[in-house]
Amino acid sequence: MAEEISRSASDLRPSASTAAAKSKSNSFWPSVLRWIPTSTDHIIAAENRLLSIVKTPYVVERVNIGSGPPGSKVRWFGSVSNEERFINTVTFDSKDESPTIVMVHGYGPSQGFFFRNFDALASRFRVIAIDQLGWGGSSRPDFTCKSTEETEAWFIDSLEEWRKAKNLSNFILLGHSFGGYVAAKYALKHPEHIKHLVLVGPAGFSSAEDARNERIMQFKTTWKGAIINHLWESNFTPQKLIRGLGPWGPKIVRGYTNSRFGARAVGTTLNEHEVQLLTDYMYHSSAAKASGELCMKYIFSFGAFARKPLLQSASEWKVPTTFIYGYQDWMNYQGAQEARKDMKVPCEIIRVPEAGHYVFIDNPEGFHSAVFHACRRFLSPDRDNESLPEGLTAV
Repeated sequence: MAEEISRSASDLRPSASTAAAKSKSNSFWPSVLRWIPTSTDHIIAAENRLLSIVKTPYVVERVNIGSGPPGSKVRWFGSVSNEERFINTVTFDSKDESPTIVMVHGYGPSQGFFFRNFDALASRFRVIAIDQLGWGGSSRPDFTCKSTEETEAWFIDSLEEWRKAKNLSNFILLGHSFGGYVAAKYALKHPEHIKHLVLVGPAGFSSAEDARNERIMQFKTTWKGAIINHLWESNFTPQKLIRGLGPWGPKIVRGYTNSRFGARAVGTTLNEHEVQLLTDYMYHSSAAKASGELCMKYIFSFGAFARKPLLQSASEWKVPTTFIYGYQDWMNYQGAQEARKDMKVPCEIIRVPEAGHYVFIDNPEGFHSAVFHACRRFLSPDRDNESLPEGLTAV
């Protein structure tokens, strides 16, 4: 059900003759005007370069999830082809009997964004990280969803087909941001497979009606807000901007990564080499064929407010849950507090200092401590007497 891919990207390098031909054809154009091609092969090669920082051995698989969910009429794989689809999956070496944790990335970043966490987490877990359908190195079918229900099914059903192909059950599911939204929706539909849910700065726990979001709604009434709202409802994504800028696309991505994870970083900064590898990875993941990114307008309204807030499903929760937020996370933790009031399962909220929305990059040590504490009942024989690690805050 899966094709194993070598960790090395050497097989993706062009031959000397091909490189020479490309160099000759490009010599007519100034370097600033040269388009940088991308493809799934380019994404996987960039992923391998980024993961070269990781010391723990790993295996990359293309897990076959078929051409569509059995019996489903939802158009989650596109209507023009019945070809089989694949989920890019990275599994790290672990100790025998280690609990399995599946990591799901957010909107935009793919699983490689967890590169600062794999070594630490693999010391205690069997770590499996995936690119969601339509993202990163996974298949990118035509996105034909036309409603919130169809769009949720695209991600939930493809994750379930992946789980079946991997024959997984009784695992910990961790999701970041939009990946947290997907993980929560998946756990609501398939709680029997999940023994603990870890939601990291999850989307979906606030709504436009929340009084705390009044400023965003006021901005929406201005002419600038109206323009942005129109672009949002037209499904204009950041990735479309990167593609549309052609030769200047990589510069835009580099400016973002340099600023967010370098000069204006919250917490620890990435070094120059890490920034360059992350920039290259993010560019190729963003500039490839549009697919999963087109979910945005169907899942969220302007301001990243969920059209079907998870708050409305809190009373249906069946899986013990831990929320993790950076102190400076723009996703506010108050939504999780409201949800906890209606949950009938154990739920805790942990805040990590010196960290924003990318808590796992900003403060990796604090993030690892939060995850280990969240999963202490699977890791420690004396779990009931474990106190919250120093520096973290329980809400």
